[in-house]
Amino acid sequence: MTTATHPTPVLVPDEPSVGSRRSTSIVVVLAFAGIVVSLMQSLIIPIVPELPKLIGASASDTTWAITATLLAGAIATPTVGRLGDMFGKRRMLLVSIVLLIAGSVVGALATSLVPLIIGRALQGLAAGVIPLGISIMRDELPPEKLGGATAMMSASLGVGGALGLPAAALIADQLNWHVLFWVAAALGAVALALVLIIVPESPLRTGGRFDIVGALGLSAALAALLLAVSKGADWGWGSGLTIGLFIGAAVVLVLWGWWELRTSSPLVDLRVSSRPALLLTNGASMIFGFALFAMSLVLPQLLQAPAATGYGLGQSMLVVGLVMAPSGLVMMAVAPLSARITRSAGPKVALMLGAVIVAAGYGFNVVFMDATWQLVVASSIIGAGVGLAYGAMPSLVMGAVPRNETAAANSLNTLMRSIGTSVSSAVAGLVLAQMTVSVGTAQIPSQDAFRIVLGIAAAAALVALTIAAFLPRHGTAKNA
Repeated sequence: MTTATHPTPVLVPDEPSVGSRRSTSIVVVLAFAGIVVSLMQSLIIPIVPELPKLIGASASDTTWAITATLLAGAIATPTVGRLGDMFGKRRMLLVSIVLLIAGSVVGALATSLVPLIIGRALQGLAAGVIPLGISIMRDELPPEKLGGATAMMSASLGVGGALGLPAAALIADQLNWHVLFWVAAALGAVALALVLIIVPESPLRTGGRFDIVGALGLSAALAALLLAVSKGADWGWGSGLTIGLFIGAAVVLVLWGWWELRTSSPLVDLRVSSRPALLLTNGASMIFGFALFAMSLVLPQLLQAPAATGYGLGQSMLVVGLVMAPSGLVMMAVAPLSARITRSAGPKVALMLGAVIVAAGYGFNVVFMDATWQLVVASSIIGAGVGLAYGAMPSLVMGAVPRNETAAANSLNTLMRSIGTSVSSAVAGLVLAQMTVSVGTAQIPSQDAFRIVLGIAAAAALVALTIAAFLPRHGTAKNA
């Protein structure tokens, strides 16, 4: 039996350490790239109800335009992180952005379902941009700027989605839906040019060989798991296909873990990942991914539900976007605060404070959901808590791994958030589908269903608080 080894980092000659102005430029460019990528998550939400008519496909088939992005992102994130550690983080960042641009162009030219799914899958392959950006920051920025920069980069995951929704709704309402993808391609091209001009290549390499077996095994397990979670409601949770995918995912994960513990250059070093600080941080990340997405599922439906129900607000998708947008701005605004709390009290405190605020936001929303301004307040409170928590997570991750494994570790952390998001979608969808009221010939979720989902999200935040309580108080990034 062999055990995982950590090859000595190989220093590649690069330009001198950057000055303060160049450091700021790097942070801005990487955060912009992160926001552009996270925009992809909400890009087609405004046109989902219209997709069957727009591309001549059934409603169940058009959901693959969302599922494809989810699956591609989950598969690409850990793989791209490991490749970044081995062959250059900037190089893999550029590859990811090129894939995003290609996917956007394919989507813009699509007139039927298959090309649209291909385009969305290519966009999903760019999901590794945020963990790669955090890792580049660790390698390039002075210690005094690292906390605030990584907090902002981490928060961009939520910012892009929140700000993209109103922009996408406006474009879809006023222009042809293909323009959504052309805009995405243009933003991707800007991000690509800025990275080429501003961001240097990280000088650290892990060396070693790429774990192809591990990458294929993890990809197969994630594909089976996420397909079962995201399509279980359509196929039936008790159907042979859904149960088979869950069992298959479990079996493949066990075999994958056996392989990773025995290969000399694993895709994911399970011995490092099992360290309490990293294990607990990834667990909290998954729970926060669950909690964040619950807001994205409930608030739009509450706002758009007919006023005749007595609790619906009868608003347009554009208003939905405008209500959700402040949460993204709040996430970005609290990122520096998260960094200050991390420096003074440790990332554990920032994470716990974020969990408390998220739970409070959902608790507020359970009680107050009768007016648009109440939903703005609730989403802003939740956004503040998520911003604090997401800002602390990179410090916790980097405090548990050596510098030459930063990209892989941050990618795994991002993957945990994505899994939490997927589970949140499935749980909320199940509750909202089971508890409905009749409005004419349509069935829509009842007010109690919304309250239950919000209550589950609040409970999830408290679970994250409990997990965070067991973390070490201070985390210091390892340098070797």
